[in-house]
Amino acid sequence: MKLWGGRFTKETNKLVHNFNSSISFDRRLFRQDIEGSIAHATMLEKQKIISKDERDLIIKGLSDIREEIIEGSLEISQEYEDIHSFVESHLIKRIGEAGKKLHTGRSRNDQVALDMKLYIRDEINVLDNLIKTFLLTIHKIMKENTQTYMPGFTHLQKAQPVTLSHHIGAYFEMFKRDRSRLSDIKKRMNASPLGSGALAGTTYPLDREYCALLLGFDGPSLNSMDSVSDRDYLIELLSALSTIMMHLSRLSEEVIIWNSNEYRFIELDDSYSTGSSIMPQKKNPDIAELVRGKTGRVYGALISLLTTMKGLPLAYNKDMQEDKELTFDAIDTVKSCIALSSEMLSTMKFNKDIMEDSATKGFINATDAADYLVNKGVPFRDAHSIIGKLVLECIDKNISLDKLSLEDYKAISPEFDDDIYEAISLTTCVNKRNTFGAPSKEAMQKVLALNEEYLYND
Repeated sequence: MKLWGGRFTKETNKLVHNFNSSISFDRRLFRQDIEGSIAHATMLEKQKIISKDERDLIIKGLSDIREEIIEGSLEISQEYEDIHSFVESHLIKRIGEAGKKLHTGRSRNDQVALDMKLYIRDEINVLDNLIKTFLLTIHKIMKENTQTYMPGFTHLQKAQPVTLSHHIGAYFEMFKRDRSRLSDIKKRMNASPLGSGALAGTTYPLDREYCALLLGFDGPSLNSMDSVSDRDYLIELLSALSTIMMHLSRLSEEVIIWNSNEYRFIELDDSYSTGSSIMPQKKNPDIAELVRGKTGRVYGALISLLTTMKGLPLAYNKDMQEDKELTFDAIDTVKSCIALSSEMLSTMKFNKDIMEDSATKGFINATDAADYLVNKGVPFRDAHSIIGKLVLECIDKNISLDKLSLEDYKAISPEFDDDIYEAISLTTCVNKRNTFGAPSKEAMQKVLALNEEYLYND
């Protein structure tokens, strides 16, 4: 059944029907479509547009349809154009004339806009919970590793010593910002489009404020043309999802590097790894690689929707139907990637001895050696040059700075003394970096306390 057949004298071409139909993907909106219709029927009765008996028939019929779809006794059929026509057609079959009054004062334009907003609002809640669970996983690793030393990197070269707690804590901050972005989107999108009609409202005395209240919106949208043609919230969501995937991809890249034979910082759990069909020794980080790969898929959804929307005049255009498949796929992808990344991280073994051993190599205490001289009154530029010469000498002798003899130190600068070895030890290098947000144990304890307040008082 179509909702618009009266003006037409021919049946729609089968190819046109299939091309135009959206029920293959908008079927997942059935809960939101029925929720919005129940609110609309409730408002129509309040405004005396339909009777109480008609309202009750409509609400019961819609509720029955919803329950039957959920339990599987009613199948959403492909013969219908979209989820709206499916629900309304089945309602009319069940309750007759009263069902035909449901669409009074409403268009599919404001109906689909409402369904999408309700759906996105629900999905943001799911995404938020997934990210919070991921943050709890990261926080646990942080708490357990405030004294697990490892090299920090710039340009993929060893730079300065940090701890695993500090390193993984950077991702805590990233995903915390991701939650904030989702929260902002949810607030900004929370205006109800219901009652906007096709584009210019309606002559019926609808109570849009009441509908907005019933559906948990802050209020009705202020411009009916914008209301039915607004997809900003979807673009914002896809942008936020792209940023989440970028963060997951960066973390995945580190997992892949750390898992390599050259690093061996971690060992992935067997349940989150795969093997090779030809090389029996292989244990591959496929989950991390797939997360990294799927990032481009989510980016593509954002670019596609931006491109779709860029040339559309007001108000609604059929092009906007392209928003759904892109958004649904991006949401599904991000949800699975967050969940799998969280599980992968929680089951991962950190090879702490190897990480610490790596931190003793690569002269990552060179800055601290320079700071040692500065504290003795040597200008930093001179100290920088002195330590550079010492590094060259270490390279020639194939040793680290802590293995260089005191005589070698004094030969280049008389300012060196026995305390140089304590000054450049890993423990000292890390724990002297005590500014707020730095990797020392004391600084990290302050951050961990703030994390716990954020996670448990949320």
